[in-house]
Amino acid sequence: MFESLTSRLQNTFKKLRGKGKLSESDIDEALRDVRLALLEADVNYRVVKKFTDDLRIKAIGQEVMRSLTPGQQVIKIVNEELISLMGDQVSKLKTAPDGPTILVLAGLQGSGKTTAAGKLARRFLNEGKNPLLVAADIYRPAAITQLEVLGKSLNVPVFSMGTEVPPVQICENAVDHAVKHGNDPVIIDTSGRLQIDQKLMDELKEIKSKIKPTEFLFVADSAMGQEAVNVAKEFNDVLNVDGVILTKLDGDARGGAALSIKAVTGKPIKFVGVGEKLDALEEFHPDRMASRILGMGDVLSLIEKAEAVIDEEKARELEKKIIERRGLNLDDFLEQLQQIKKMGSLDQLIDMIPGMSGANFHVDEQQFKQAEAIIRSMTIQERHNPRILNGSRRMRIAKGSGTSVQDVNRLMNRFDQMNKLMKQFTESSKKGKRRFRKNFPFMFDN
Repeated sequence: MFESLTSRLQNTFKKLRGKGKLSESDIDEALRDVRLALLEADVNYRVVKKFTDDLRIKAIGQEVMRSLTPGQQVIKIVNEELISLMGDQVSKLKTAPDGPTILVLAGLQGSGKTTAAGKLARRFLNEGKNPLLVAADIYRPAAITQLEVLGKSLNVPVFSMGTEVPPVQICENAVDHAVKHGNDPVIIDTSGRLQIDQKLMDELKEIKSKIKPTEFLFVADSAMGQEAVNVAKEFNDVLNVDGVILTKLDGDARGGAALSIKAVTGKPIKFVGVGEKLDALEEFHPDRMASRILGMGDVLSLIEKAEAVIDEEKARELEKKIIERRGLNLDDFLEQLQQIKKMGSLDQLIDMIPGMSGANFHVDEQQFKQAEAIIRSMTIQERHNPRILNGSRRMRIAKGSGTSVQDVNRLMNRFDQMNKLMKQFTESSKKGKRRFRKNFPFMFDN
């Protein structure tokens, strides 16, 4: 995500940080680099021009020119401008004051509307709500089946009337059904086209007019770049959408759509799709996204992901073991691996760590699978007391897990190192706290 843009911007800022004082020519050179980086990221040309013009006005101000750390001041200004460009603050979904909340998803064919509907349903389920999915795409082959498969996997009801009933009637009947059966929200998957045509727009206008949705959301494929922005503008001009869901952002190294769409349409990005799984839908935070673009990570999102998957009771048990200096066993180690996997793609998690975004650091998820296979090939006694793992046991484990003895040895070395590190951190509360402050100063206010 934003890999090439992040890399270009970091190189630009590296030059600035190396200077004790900045001249106007230094700033102009940096702005040229920023302009090129944004254009290469497929950001709308007018958006780039306004962005760099605004940057220049602020960057040549007294605050930067007289600052002891002018390079950092410029980065701060770029960060603020990126946040402003993408919408300043989080745009929450509105809820209906009376009756069920109705969400209509619209967009071109292939933009990811149906999958986005399933992801929204899962999100509402986690919030304790009772969503209803509505199959109003009667033109695309297998669209109804796809939504029904998603609904079944989530145990969420899907309202369908086949392919012969007009979409407007399907939507009206679906809302009546939701009222009678206590479903809230109603998530409507509408028809798309390969390109915008009058029939599509008339159909969507009629749906909006008849059912008066709480939110009319445009679903855009991030990989389409400026074309996605242009289509979003056309939809908004005709339908006055309430916001945007940007899909497939995890596969977009440029990020032009994310950076342009709010400025061009005036409508906020509500959610971004960051993976194929149904839990890979994130609320869009402009400040966090700006931080990731600049290579400063996204600690808050990382914490939220961790809180969503970590079992508090097991975490307390683990903490007790560490404090009592008993060390972890391989069952504990396996549990930690599984919880990390639940948080999502490892490459995405690495990008959220400050200093790692755009660092071209790749995590081989195959190693996680290999570690799981090795541990699962051990007996309970071996997992709880790894010291008994002699040569013959290691050969048996390697054979059982489809790995080599060297792979088993590597895993055990890493496990031993982790346990030694845990013991070092708990030699005494005072020493442990001091060492933690030294290694992770950014986690403390002063």
